Amino acid sequence: MGIDMDGFNIDNYLRISLTDVVLVCISTFLIVMIAKKFFWDKLLTLISKRQALIQENIDSSVQLKKEAADIKEQYVEKMKNAGKEAHSIIESARAEASEEKQQILQQTQNEVSRIKERAKEDIERDKRNAEKEMKDAISSVALEAAKKLVSKEMDEETQKKYIDDFIDKAGNSKW
Repeated sequence: MGIDMDGFNIDNYLRISLTDVVLVCISTFLIVMIAKKFFWDKLLTLISKRQALIQENIDSSVQLKKEAADIKEQYVEKMKNAGKEAHSIIESARAEASEEKQQILQQTQNEVSRIKERAKEDIERDKRNAEKEMKDAISSVALEAAKKLVSKEMDEETQKKYIDDFIDKAGNSKW
């Protein structure tokens, strides 16, 4: 089966006649008129509704974008404030730590002063006790020396020698 090219004439397929053009124009006009009569209002309403829906979606998108930008701006502001607040908290903690350090130092100094004062009091008491004991010892030695002097009949020169020895001993033992 082959195609027979001998009986083929291209002019039969490309022919355009005036009657065909007029008929196509008339049929198109009739279709448009019928469509306008029955469907045009519905078509315009449908297009209008579609246009309103599209505009509403665009407006909604713009509004959402604006809200998102506002939320982002609030977030950025909160982050800035959070940084400032964190800095403020750190500074407050530093101030409290410094104040607490000063209080501890003051308490320590007060405690050291009390300990020094107690030590001075203890030293004074021990010193008084030592002086008292020394006086008692000196009195005892003097009494013994007096007893010896009285018990022996000594001459004045011997008594003087005993007293000088006693004074030397008392002077050499640094009380």
